[in-house]
Amino acid sequence: MSEPIRVLVTGAAGQIAYSLLYSIGNGSVFGKDQPIILVLLDITPMMGVLDGVLMELQDCALPLLKDVIATDKEEVAFKDLDVAILVGSMPRREGMERKDLLKANVKIFKSQGAALDKYAKKSVKVIVVGNPANTNCLTASKSAPSIPKENFSCLTRFGSQPS
Repeated sequence: MSEPIRVLVTGAAGQIAYSLLYSIGNGSVFGKDQPIILVLLDITPMMGVLDGVLMELQDCALPLLKDVIATDKEEVAFKDLDVAILVGSMPRREGMERKDLLKANVKIFKSQGAALDKYAKKSVKVIVVGNPANTNCLTASKSAPSIPKENFSCLTRFGSQPS
């Protein structure tokens, strides 16, 4: 079996991340032979929920999960990463204008980009999921000048939602 890879999921106490974690842990994302150290990052007020997510993953006893680390500290979360899946972002609230949403998310993704630059491996692959994904991805990549731009991708979808 190969060496474990360090995979970070931000916004790990949220619904989108929650639906992704099991697939990462069971080998559906990185392969059935790839051991994983899964790092879960969320904001301090969500740590109680994140502890519950951690316990659920431990209860699954997934053999590929060599360790699961739950934290609210960027210096812990971004250390020596191979893959960063940036799910966490500020959701648009009722009455919120787009410029307010962008302003809030720029702060988050500048900070995460700087943490990638400072703590992650320079070969880290970054996938931005948090909306607006294209803007957030650009912000993170500009804040991580030592990581190649081609290592950053974002997930977007155009078109109508199914009814």
